[in-house]
Amino acid sequence: MCAVILPPRDPAPSRLTYRMQRLWLTPLFRLAVLRGLPLAAVLAIPALWFSDADRRAEFAGQIADIRRQVETRPEFMVKLMVIEGATDPVAQDIREVLPLDFPVSSFDLDLHEMRRTAEALDAVETAELRVRPGGLLELKVVERVPAVVWRGPAGLELLDGQGNRVAPIETRGLRADLPLIAGEGAQRAVPEALALVAAAAPIEERLRGLVRVGERRWDVVLDRNQRILLPGQDAVAALERVIALDGVTDMLGRDIAVVDLRNPGRPTVRLAPDAVEEFRTMRRPRAGATRG
Repeated sequence: MCAVILPPRDPAPSRLTYRMQRLWLTPLFRLAVLRGLPLAAVLAIPALWFSDADRRAEFAGQIADIRRQVETRPEFMVKLMVIEGATDPVAQDIREVLPLDFPVSSFDLDLHEMRRTAEALDAVETAELRVRPGGLLELKVVERVPAVVWRGPAGLELLDGQGNRVAPIETRGLRADLPLIAGEGAQRAVPEALALVAAAAPIEERLRGLVRVGERRWDVVLDRNQRILLPGQDAVAALERVIALDGVTDMLGRDIAVVDLRNPGRPTVRLAPDAVEEFRTMRRPRAGATRG
């Protein structure tokens, strides 16, 4: 029996083995095999479980129940709202526009939207909300301060120093301490109106109000139906000149109906009707008079 002699084994790797060995030396490939495949296997298990719609709905319900249990814990419940810095009517308006049903979870309160709602009220300038320990919702309010009474299309209204609406009023006598403004666009020029009122302090007892004309200038209305027609530019300076002249000559105490300063280079005055008639009578020749 003769023995079969096998050829010596070639120690060189096959082409496939060589390529796999080279690929294994690649860091990205080795990371994908050692980390990526186990991670993909781990993620595949919950993905398969969540692929069922009923299981997803059941899981979402459980999460919602847990969240609600946390949100409704006693330490997160708000039981009372306190309003600071607001008068009783404004506080009542705030409670009407923020109808909260206490107790309520602090997680259900949109403080940003509640602040915007409170500041939408005419009388509220700024509002600040925060939840205090002990289930207390604190609302700090800064109210608008009325500065003038505006006679507008809707009637009498209170405006603050910037022309923002504060509240309506029924009669002028309710706020006789505030200056009266009227005319189209008067509410948009409140700062200038207040400057004119301040300049008219020496004659404030005679001041009846300001009228905006053409949305560009003011008329100062005094008692005895007197008016000072101010220019569109440098109205405060023009009014101060008139008041200074009145202090020297008592001009506004005379029978003058209008002081017209619309043209600063050519100020004019208009006599009252009675004064005009008296002036004409003085110039009319007397009956029976003879020429010299």
